[in-house]
Amino acid sequence: MAKKYIVRDQAGMPRCWWCGHIPIYVKYHDTEWGRPVNKDRRMFEKICLEGFQSGLSWITILKKRESFRAAFDKFEIKKVAKFSKAKVERLVKDESIIRHRGKIEATINNANRALEMIEAEGSLAAFFWKFEPAKARKFDPKRATTKESEQMSRELKKRGWKFVGPTTCYSFMQSMGIVNDHHPDCHCWKEVELLRKKFKRPS
Repeated sequence: MAKKYIVRDQAGMPRCWWCGHIPIYVKYHDTEWGRPVNKDRRMFEKICLEGFQSGLSWITILKKRESFRAAFDKFEIKKVAKFSKAKVERLVKDESIIRHRGKIEATINNANRALEMIEAEGSLAAFFWKFEPAKARKFDPKRATTKESEQMSRELKKRGWKFVGPTTCYSFMQSMGIVNDHHPDCHCWKEVELLRKKFKRPS
């Protein structure tokens, strides 16, 4: 496996190349990315933030994540679903987040669609984990979509969700542990594999 996709810190600890040596990125990589998640609020927050990331870099969103949480009531689904037009106008002027009207309105729309999904599926987690691949794929740093992320995207759009293209969905799958896309030589790969083996899939 090409070593160019691994970075090492001063202690020699190997990590996925994309986090570099940026502290906030390293912490996210080491403690969150790829660990399996089954909490609806966290999954809703992440799919929304992935939508905000569209056309930007994840570190841009990560640096603003606490501001997003404050602006969107910690992504409590029922609260976001009730955001008014006046609230939208305030958010469009909020310099601490990404002031993109379409993405802000999509987040509110998606909260309402999430409530419908919870009613129909029992939980968001039950829906999202249905798209876990049957078999793990060989590590490919250039992979941006898969047939599963394309299926997820189609199904979400069919249900009225917005800013949920297949690339966004695949990034979501990577971060929520639905796939383990840590580099095989990354120190987190084995840990994530063990967590995924122990993880009880929602149904």
